[in-house]
Amino acid sequence: MVIFERRMKMINLGKKIVKFKVPIFILSLLLLIPSALGYMKTRVNYDILYYLPKEIETMVGQDILVDEFGTGAVSFLIVEGMEEQDAAKIKEKVEDVDHVAKVLWYDSFADLSIPMEMLPDNLYEAFNNGDATMMAVVFDDTTSSDGTMNAIKEIRKVAGEQCFLSGMSAVVSDTKDLSEKETPLYVLIAVVLALVVLSLTMDSFLAPVFFLLSIGMAILYNLGSNVFLGEISYITKALAAVLQLGVTMDYSIFLWHSYEENLVRFDNNKERAMAHAISGTITSVIGSSITTVAGFVALCFMSFTLGLDLGIVMAKGVLIGVLSCITILPSMILIFDKAIQKTKHKALLPEMPKVSEFIVSHNWIFAILFVVLLIPAVFGYKNTSVYYNLDTSLPTDLPSVVANTKLNDLFEMNSTHMILYDTDMPLADTESMIEELKEVEGVKNVLGLDSIVGPGIPRDFLPQKLTGDLESDDYKLLLVMSEYKVASDEVNAQCSSISKIIKSYDKDALLVGEAPCTKDLIEITDKDFAKVSEVSIGAIFLIIAFVFKSVSLPIILVGVIELAIFINMGIPYYTGTVLPFVASIVIGTIQLGSTVDYAILMTTRYKKERSQGADKKEAVLIAHKASMRSVMVSALSFFAATFGVGLISNIDMISSLCALMARGALISMVIVLTMLPTMLMIFDKVICHTSIGFLGKKRKECKEALS
Repeated sequence: MVIFERRMKMINLGKKIVKFKVPIFILSLLLLIPSALGYMKTRVNYDILYYLPKEIETMVGQDILVDEFGTGAVSFLIVEGMEEQDAAKIKEKVEDVDHVAKVLWYDSFADLSIPMEMLPDNLYEAFNNGDATMMAVVFDDTTSSDGTMNAIKEIRKVAGEQCFLSGMSAVVSDTKDLSEKETPLYVLIAVVLALVVLSLTMDSFLAPVFFLLSIGMAILYNLGSNVFLGEISYITKALAAVLQLGVTMDYSIFLWHSYEENLVRFDNNKERAMAHAISGTITSVIGSSITTVAGFVALCFMSFTLGLDLGIVMAKGVLIGVLSCITILPSMILIFDKAIQKTKHKALLPEMPKVSEFIVSHNWIFAILFVVLLIPAVFGYKNTSVYYNLDTSLPTDLPSVVANTKLNDLFEMNSTHMILYDTDMPLADTESMIEELKEVEGVKNVLGLDSIVGPGIPRDFLPQKLTGDLESDDYKLLLVMSEYKVASDEVNAQCSSISKIIKSYDKDALLVGEAPCTKDLIEITDKDFAKVSEVSIGAIFLIIAFVFKSVSLPIILVGVIELAIFINMGIPYYTGTVLPFVASIVIGTIQLGSTVDYAILMTTRYKKERSQGADKKEAVLIAHKASMRSVMVSALSFFAATFGVGLISNIDMISSLCALMARGALISMVIVLTMLPTMLMIFDKVICHTSIGFLGKKRKECKEALS
């Protein structure tokens, strides 16, 4: 009775949506205006390190640099083939750029009238090599702030072609330019390829257009509502539209197939058929959408808050996508019904009953394959290599990457660390600490007031401004120049050694910079990966258990999908591919959350047939035949939406994620269509014993089958 009343409420809701289809469609168009304004006003953050926890030492140290020294980001400007006086003019121009706090060069330590050769060796070598000289450009704001980004552009204008600007801020600026140029292309490619797949695999050329229009509206609503978050990361911005398209396409396909079935049932009464289709879609997608949302919400538990950023936006996108599917899409289909009917055609993707019969009849083959694939898949998954150096994901001809390469080639310098220590530290201790730091493997130079002062340059000879730049009331600042690349094992070991040394002299001393931040990033995301996996699997397990009222089905469904994830994430190990670090965290959750829809679709039909008295083989066979086409259309459209982006993106972090998602959609499709029916056949007795609702009209016969 309760189930009947609930179903009637859903049908009545469907009837109201059908009745008000025109006002709903008009309202959906009007909502695009504030959504577009919100989208344009949402700031995009291009600095991955910004998402590290604010309480860790490296981030606390960065705040101190800004507050005490007016020092935010640091970049290095390499000047080639210029006389000293011309280089000095370049320095003056750069100092006049807004948001440049200071420029440190050799004339910051001594007048230009003093020959460079008279400077202490460590100071001379720090800034010069042959006809190339290097200046440290210090900004008054953080790495990815709007002020720093604008300053980077202005410096490149005033410096000229003989100058090369390196550093994290320059990398972030180039990433921003490249991402802004490519993001519209991502959406275009995803839409076109998804449209092609849907048009060929469905029975109408025009219906997929309305699918994409309704999903496109939902995407704009989602991106526009991000204005309330203040800002989102560039990875979230680049992936949100493509992900939302791929993940929520399932719901549109479910609605369309339900609508067509009900047209036959209700003798082509379109409004009645759509009301029942809306009711059926709501019932069908509640479980699958909640599991998808749970997968994205799991990302919010990461300490590295990029997960929170992506998780909130995508969870919100799925919910908006569901609402769009049951309101805007039905309105469009009914309003433009005549045009849709004119574009009807025979679907190129045929029914494949013989494939279903083969899989179900030969389930033992796929059971063996499951075991055979599991071990190498898990091994590959556990041993896939990842990279954390952010400029590795960018094209080698970008200005910042070229500059970073020159910095390494000319000055053997790949990273710079900053040390903050107590201004009251005794001079003898400071000198001893500096000497120890110089002995650390890979340290090229250590620069600071106490490292420069000596017989060559007495403290009184130093400009007062320089003293203020390197010393505040509470802290002194040291610059440590390193030969090692950011995110390498060598630089991580070096950071550990440096931290140990400075803490032995001042327990409150802080090590700051891109390399220490990236070291923290590695340690934090390793823990996050385990946490996200546990939370997402646990949440989806509980939701499936609740939806199916079963103890065994969550284990079977999650196990099947986890095999697909292990295979997808294990392949890079065997192909020698190195993935961006976010892939190992994000892909598993996305693949688990999105492809569980396929498993739920098939399992729901299996439960229905089993509860109505069908034996296990008949129930699994009917479920497989009924769901195979929907699963294939959904997976192929997800593949199309992500594959094209993976192919064209010049940002490896985005292209790798999209390529993994595309391959994951195909792998999940194959695994669900082969392994899931196998598991349902093998564990049918266990499922019936540990689940509610699988023994229906022919309960007695089913019990006899179990005995």
